[in-house]
Amino acid sequence: MTAEALAEPVVPVRRSWMTWLFLANLGLWLAIYAPIQVLLPHQAELLDATAKEAVFGLVTGVGALVALVANPLIGLSSDRTTSRFGRRHPWTLAGASTGAVGLAVLSSASSVGVMVLGWCLVQAGLNGMLASLTSAVPDRVPVRQRAKVGGLVGVSQMLGTVLGAVVVTVLVSGLAQGYLACAALVVAGALAFVLITPDVRLPRADRPPLRWRELWVSPRLHPDFAWAWSAHFMINLGNAFGTLYLLYFLDDVVRHPSPEDGLLVLMLLYGVALAIGAFAVGARSDRTGRRKPYVLLAAGVMAAAALLLVAWPTWTAALIAAPLLGVGFGGYWAVALALLTQVLPAASDRAKDLGVVNIANSLPQVVAPLLTTFVLASLGGYRGLFAVSAAATLCAAALVIKVRSVA
Repeated sequence: MTAEALAEPVVPVRRSWMTWLFLANLGLWLAIYAPIQVLLPHQAELLDATAKEAVFGLVTGVGALVALVANPLIGLSSDRTTSRFGRRHPWTLAGASTGAVGLAVLSSASSVGVMVLGWCLVQAGLNGMLASLTSAVPDRVPVRQRAKVGGLVGVSQMLGTVLGAVVVTVLVSGLAQGYLACAALVVAGALAFVLITPDVRLPRADRPPLRWRELWVSPRLHPDFAWAWSAHFMINLGNAFGTLYLLYFLDDVVRHPSPEDGLLVLMLLYGVALAIGAFAVGARSDRTGRRKPYVLLAAGVMAAAALLLVAWPTWTAALIAAPLLGVGFGGYWAVALALLTQVLPAASDRAKDLGVVNIANSLPQVVAPLLTTFVLASLGGYRGLFAVSAAATLCAAALVIKVRSVA
C-alpha cells in the first residue's frame, strides 16, 4: 500500500490552503527581489562607488551559483525527511529562517566579503524554501487543480517583485531597515503556512535511499521531463532577454524623457496582464485537462510581443508589447507548473526533481546577461536582442511538442 505522502492527491485543496501558499510564496519572492532590485545595488555603491557594477555582479553571481546547488540538494533532503511535522514544513521554516539570518547579515555588512556571505545565506535558505513550497503542489493538489494553483504561484512572483520595491522604498527607510523588513515578512509568511496548513508525515519504512548521484534526472530514462525542462528553460530565457534590459532600451533607443518612470508604467501593464493571463488560462486548462495547447498559445503571444519591438522599437510599441508579454508569460506560468508536475519521474523525489526544474527558472538570469553583451554588439543592437527573445520563446514551443505523456 502506497504511503499517503507518496500517493497521488485526489481531494481538491480549499481556497484557504491556496491563500496561505500564495502568501508564503509572496514573502519568499519579496525577500529575493527587493534586495536584487534596490538594496544590493545601493549597498554596493556605498561600499565602492567606482566599482559598484563589479561588486553587485560578484555578489549576485556567487549567490546564483549557491541557488543552483541549494534547490535540488535541499529538495533531495526534503524528500527523505520523516519528521513528525511532515516532509516539507520543516524545510520551509528552516529555509525562511536561514534566509532571514542572511538578510540580517546584509543589514550590517561593511565589506564586500560580508555581503557575499549574507547573500549566499539568503539564496541557500530561500531556495530551500522554494523547493519545499513548490513540491507542496504535487503533494497536495490534484492534477485537475494544478493550473489554477500554478497561476497563483506565478502571480505571487510578480506581485512580490512589485511589493518588494514598494516596501524598501516607500514603507521603510534605510538600508538596514529594508533588509530587516524583508526578513520579517518572509518568516511571517512561512510561519503562517507551516502552522495553519497540514503536511503529511513520511513513514520511515517508505523513505527512499539517499543517492547523491540522482541529483539530476536522466534524459534517456525520463525524456518527457527533459523536454519539459528544456522548454521551461528556453521560455524563461526568452522572457529574460525581453525584460532585463528594458530600462536601457527606453533610454538608448526610445529616448524616453524619464526612462525610470517609463519602466514603471511598463511593469504595471506587464504585471496586471500577467495576473489576467495566469488566472484565465489556468482555469481554462484545468477545465479541459489540456496543457500543451496553452503553452503553444502563450509562447506565440510572447514571441509576437518581442517581434513587435523588432519591427517597431518605439514607446507606443512598448506600451502594446508589455501587456502582450505579460499575458503570455502569465498564461504560460499557470500551465507550466501543472505540466511539469505531471512529468515528474517519481513521487518519492518530487522536491528534488522540482529543485532541478527551478534551475530552469534561475539559470536564465545568469545566462541572459552574458549573452546579451554579444547580441547587442553583433546582432543589430536591441532589434537583435528582441529577435533572439522571440526565437528562444518559439524554440520552447517546439520543445514542448515533444512531451508525449501530457495532452
